[in-house]
Amino acid sequence: MVCEEFFNVDFVDLIGYGSFEFLAFAERFCGILIGKRYGITIKACAEGNDLAPYGVDCNGCMTQETFEAAIGCSLDIPKKKSQRAECSCVLGTDIGAYDTCAHLCRYCYANSNRENVRRNMSLHDSSSPFLVGTLLEGEEIHQAEQISWINNQLSFF
Repeated sequence: MVCEEFFNVDFVDLIGYGSFEFLAFAERFCGILIGKRYGITIKACAEGNDLAPYGVDCNGCMTQETFEAAIGCSLDIPKKKSQRAECSCVLGTDIGAYDTCAHLCRYCYANSNRENVRRNMSLHDSSSPFLVGTLLEGEEIHQAEQISWINNQLSFF
């Protein structure tokens, strides 16, 4: 694997989950180099609690608490089955398409290959409702039901 070809490097695959090297990396990356230095909470999803001692929030990446803190109000989110038993995230539906983001951040899981991104960007049609391409014969667009989960009830706590 050549790191220039891939943006999201899975360090577990490189050095082994739970190994001394992995935990040393986690301590430096999450605790010292990024998390504490810049006041960033590093989140892990469905990875267990092994990284918690290094400052990683292991409760999930898109939890109800995360959204409430971001928008400054409480939410009444309906209960639904997670994609994975270990996952406590609220949303389980992708709203985009892989290999379509031109920002090309190295850590991002949404892009796996620079050439795929270039190809998909070249297929973009600004008059199309899709990120990539256009509606093909026989395809249908279905409107998703949009319901607000914002709880407007005042709370003293």
